[in-house]
Parts: sequence; C-alpha cells; structure tokens
Amino acid sequence: MDTYTPAEITERLLALRADHRALDERITRMAANGEDDLESKRLKRHRLQLKDCITRLESLQIPDEPA
Repeated sequence: MDTYTPAEITERLLALRADHRALDERITRMAANGEDDLESKRLKRHRLQLKDCITRLESLQIPDEPA
C-alpha cells in the first residue's frame, strides 16, 4: 500500500469530494430531465466508487491508537 503525507491525503480528499458533488448534481439534473437511465446508472456507480475512495482516505487520517 502506498503511503501518503497528510497534505497529500487532504488534497486528494478535496478533489474527490468535488468530483462526487459534481456527479451528484449531474445525476440530479439527468433525473429531472428524464435522461438516459443507463448513463445515470453508470454515473451512480462511479459516484459510489468515489465515495469508497473518500472513505478509505478519511480512515488514513485517523491516528492509530496504541493497544
């Protein structure tokens, strides 16, 4: 597993969250306009992948506690 500095994690999180928000807005617009359901499903899958990446990076920010 790659190691990241706290600054790199923060920077990556900001980018992923922005992408997630943009996808969310696009999916909402598509639903409101009754656009392609297949494309919407593809975008939702991608949005979920982004959320998983965000969650993994957020967990790296939690310090390990000694046992």
